[in-house]
Amino acid sequence: MRITSRLLAAVLAAGLQACVTQPVAAPTTVAATPIAARKPITILISIDGFRPDYLMRGVTPNLNALAAAGISAAMRPSFPSVTFPNHWTVVTGLRPDRNGIVGNRMEDPAHPGMTFTMQSEEPFWWNTAEPIWITAEKAGIRSATMFWPGANVAFDGRRPSDWQQYGHEVSNRQRVDAIIDWLRRPVDTRPVFFTLYFDVVDSAGHEFGPHSPKTTAVVGEVDAAIGRLRSELATLGQPANFVITADHGMAPTSPDRVIRFDQIAPAGSFRFVTGGTYAGIEPLPGQEAELAAVIARPHPHMQCWAKEAIPAALHYGKNPRVPRYLCLAEPGWLVVDRAPPPDRPVKAGGAHGYDPAAPDMAALFIASGPAIKPMGPIPSFDNIDIAPLLRRLLGLAPGRDLDGTDAPFRAALAN
Repeated sequence: MRITSRLLAAVLAAGLQACVTQPVAAPTTVAATPIAARKPITILISIDGFRPDYLMRGVTPNLNALAAAGISAAMRPSFPSVTFPNHWTVVTGLRPDRNGIVGNRMEDPAHPGMTFTMQSEEPFWWNTAEPIWITAEKAGIRSATMFWPGANVAFDGRRPSDWQQYGHEVSNRQRVDAIIDWLRRPVDTRPVFFTLYFDVVDSAGHEFGPHSPKTTAVVGEVDAAIGRLRSELATLGQPANFVITADHGMAPTSPDRVIRFDQIAPAGSFRFVTGGTYAGIEPLPGQEAELAAVIARPHPHMQCWAKEAIPAALHYGKNPRVPRYLCLAEPGWLVVDRAPPPDRPVKAGGAHGYDPAAPDMAALFIASGPAIKPMGPIPSFDNIDIAPLLRRLLGLAPGRDLDGTDAPFRAALAN
């Protein structure tokens, strides 16, 4: 389903009705500090794998209320539409091909024998592009990251003033509590910019698929956590500008839609760097010509290119960490190097990593708070524009040589 501004307006209308039936409880205590005594803060929230149409399911009164009070859109991720590249794009304003995080799994010719995974913390993987919390810290804006890919890695020896090492077992409530605890500090040690990350919607989408009632239930759990954050902020008398995003959407997958690359190319001619919704492939020594010929042929449900021939619309292929060949599956299909082992069969569920233009890859975007006018749905835009918006909200100078711009939001900015 394509997410348009008209559809998003219907989404918000449905959400507002949900707000009527599921209101957020008003704080029962008097604010300890008058609102005027606290300046607005900025909270960047990522809900991993959150599709915009999840707002239509009647379980998101808090997100719909924030959207109705500000702006919202179906945002386009960057390619590849997977977790780490897009989280790094959101906080740097550079596409993966320029920010250096070109995949959840990748290799670097400058560091042979090493492979980047989602547990890699060596600074050389990350230090191509400066994240916004470092830019803020340099400008004297105290920052705190309650999880964000790369936030625990030093950039030129520097980190946010406050940060926590990622732990999957940390509950949604504990994550919100960390933000509130930081806000209870005296003003001289109280952060002004925060990141907050929820991963459970993505996990549910992978396991059950995006259309499952179980995924919908998890969406509601995250919305409740955000509702608790709103309530605690109100109790503290703390105004906040929210920027709520997702890194990508989610497409339904099936064991009946799997492409085995070893049935296309001889098993001794290639090596997968990564596989799934797209494959990064390197030729084995002496097999370069044979693999090139395979890549050049048409393939059902999949397109393949040499890195220098990747379509310009994907903005991908110039970084030396991009493998020699790229094969991109049709949405809903998966490409694997060989038959899955018996103990790990391909199951029905969900996946992402497809062409960012695919409707199923659209990602949530909401901005709301004192700095944002209530304009409702706005046209779709690329996630490279989030970092320039954050700079405006934090009072930072415009970035130089960024891929994005704050143009999609200018009409909605209060000042």
